[in-house]
Amino acid sequence: MTNARNSLIAGLPLPDQERLLAVCEPVTLVLSEVLCESGTLTTHVFFPTEGFVSLVSVIDQSPGVEVGMIGKEGMLGAQLALGISVTPLRALVQGRGAALCITTPAFRTLLKHSPALQQSMHRYVYVLMKQLATSSACLRFHMIEPRLARWLLMSQDRAESARFRVTQEFLAYMLGVRRAGITAAAGALQRSGLINYSRGDIEVLDRRGLEAAACGCYAAERTTYDEFLGER
Repeated sequence: MTNARNSLIAGLPLPDQERLLAVCEPVTLVLSEVLCESGTLTTHVFFPTEGFVSLVSVIDQSPGVEVGMIGKEGMLGAQLALGISVTPLRALVQGRGAALCITTPAFRTLLKHSPALQQSMHRYVYVLMKQLATSSACLRFHMIEPRLARWLLMSQDRAESARFRVTQEFLAYMLGVRRAGITAAAGALQRSGLINYSRGDIEVLDRRGLEAAACGCYAAERTTYDEFLGER
């Protein structure tokens, strides 16, 4: 295996890439699969190459709400770089696709012998922390429609397609709102000609318009990523 579509892996020096890829196992992320639960020990790390994963915060017996998203720009299990074995959030596959999987012991060995991987992980942990903090504030202060527009943009970035499938029930779950709120917000975006939404199938029709409709959190997250994990 000599080529990786995951940006974190691709950003490593070639020898570090080769050592990491040598211990990777290709896996398929299955839609709605729970990869880990909050509070459990991390047994594997995942580097998505096509699919993407929602990070869900669950409090008490609530169904939870999405506070982060991981696609080919990142990885699941970044807390291992801090020496923490416990998983902080539930990880739910939101978009099916391929990923590279590594056992926790193998990943820790790689970290120990690769300063470049350590630096990349530390930078990614910061970017992820920023995303979690932004999402928390977004949930509290922004209206459903711009939040939905942000979520659709984040999903399109990771799906690498203008079309993807998601139900209103799932959107309500991810955004922490009632289904009626999703119906109203999606309807408004559709009437504005930004998306087409029918029976769970979403198509982004006007990407630039959707970016204008989204809250500022989307652009802020992109800026943080480009600053800390873009081409250096």
